[in-house]
Amino acid sequence: MKLWKYVFNRTVFVGIAAIIEVLLFLSLLVFVREKAAWIEGLLRVAGFGIAVWIIASSNHLSFDLKWILLVIFFPVGGTAVYILLGANIVTSPTTRAIVQSQQKLAQTLKQDEGVQAQIDRLPQRGIFHYLNQTAHFPTYLNRQFTYYPFGEKGYGVMLMDLAKAQHFIFLEYFIIEEGQMWNGILNILKEKAAQGVEVRVMYDDAGSFRTIPARYCKKLEAWGIQAISFNRINPFLSGIMNHRDHRKIMVIDGKVAFSGGVNLADEYINMKDRFGVWKDNMIRIEGEAVWTYTKLFLSHWNALRPTSIDDEVYHAPIDSHLLSDSDGLIVPYGDSPLDALHTGQDVYVNLLMEAKERVWIMTPYLIIDTELMNAMILASKKGVDVRILTPGIPDKRFVWNITRSYYRQLLNGGVRIFEYSPGFLHAKVFLADTTFATVGTINLDYRSLYLHFENGTLLYQSKEIRKIAEDFEQTFEVSHEIKLHEFKQGLVHRAFFALLRIFASEM
Repeated sequence: MKLWKYVFNRTVFVGIAAIIEVLLFLSLLVFVREKAAWIEGLLRVAGFGIAVWIIASSNHLSFDLKWILLVIFFPVGGTAVYILLGANIVTSPTTRAIVQSQQKLAQTLKQDEGVQAQIDRLPQRGIFHYLNQTAHFPTYLNRQFTYYPFGEKGYGVMLMDLAKAQHFIFLEYFIIEEGQMWNGILNILKEKAAQGVEVRVMYDDAGSFRTIPARYCKKLEAWGIQAISFNRINPFLSGIMNHRDHRKIMVIDGKVAFSGGVNLADEYINMKDRFGVWKDNMIRIEGEAVWTYTKLFLSHWNALRPTSIDDEVYHAPIDSHLLSDSDGLIVPYGDSPLDALHTGQDVYVNLLMEAKERVWIMTPYLIIDTELMNAMILASKKGVDVRILTPGIPDKRFVWNITRSYYRQLLNGGVRIFEYSPGFLHAKVFLADTTFATVGTINLDYRSLYLHFENGTLLYQSKEIRKIAEDFEQTFEVSHEIKLHEFKQGLVHRAFFALLRIFASEM
């Protein structure tokens, strides 16, 4: 029975179909070479043109370098793949629907004029101007923001807030895995759905590919829970398949939102031991800023399952006890691979430019382009204390080795690097002085920065920034600082992983 289940499962079928597709594609290339040399000639000319066009137009050449090399060294196959993927993205109905929904999102999120007047008086107003005017994410007064330095610290609060839901619950997560954490949430969702509360769940099909059954949406729907498996995996050559929903968003009645690095699986709250102590975080938000997270969720949901319901019905009034005071400013924001911006990276670079004393960073992966690396090194050379925390125990050793291939250049540039000794660090946090912090889902790797749908929350002049700084300080105490003299790699090793950097976005 176990053998039958192993052989006849979704992973095997998708894998076999993908292999068949690759073989058919290679056969087609052989046919073109033998029977239609003129097509091969056209592809070679097109490949040269593509390489020139990428070099001339790319905003992030480090990321696009793999395509340049591919079409130069494999002008027929590489050019054919590039054209097919590009055509697929342009013609994909999923792409068109999401782009249209994002455009509506930008039109409907409005900046409060009173808050804008406060921003205009700030010396650090540039980052708010970028997020408001360019990325179209408004700034709010921070009514209530709580930072939990470990997922398990916030999980109980999340369950209590879910149990209080009266109108709706929205969940959008990269990974859902059956286990203690998800079962605790699911039991409340089923109970609330039975009570008439509107419950919607959206999870990424690739992120949850091996953690829940292929038809899990049907199971949720049977319990009265509306469900979408985002961008379902198929084995056919498709550019849109590379764009995954890496967001972590929970909205309850439009009054409370949760986000951070935590997915809905047991290791994220250390109920299961994987790679030592799992270091992650969770944030909880109340007040006007919840509206942006509500709209981010609805922008994806409405693109994939349009409804006639006006989004405004989910715009909850602010509880009166929150209106008496505020604690700095807050900007929830999203990042999309389907627009011309790289909002996540732009926020990170802005913080490096704004900082006067320190920029401390937590990231599970470190696979960055020259722009971000140079920004870190320049900040360090200006006297800013730039530190990066990465895992001591990796979840993917191959990717971890690529991460470590960046250490030498950063260390030579004055950046300090620490590895979290107790286990795997999955948090994505930037701290700039005691003025700014951003917490979200955006790793320092090509996939998060360029290919995935992501979200983050920027905090300014809040007392919780001190709590984030304390989390860094406590994490440094249990981490090992990497020194240049102890970081020895052979020339072949360095060359090999330097080459792999070019193709790291596909890993």
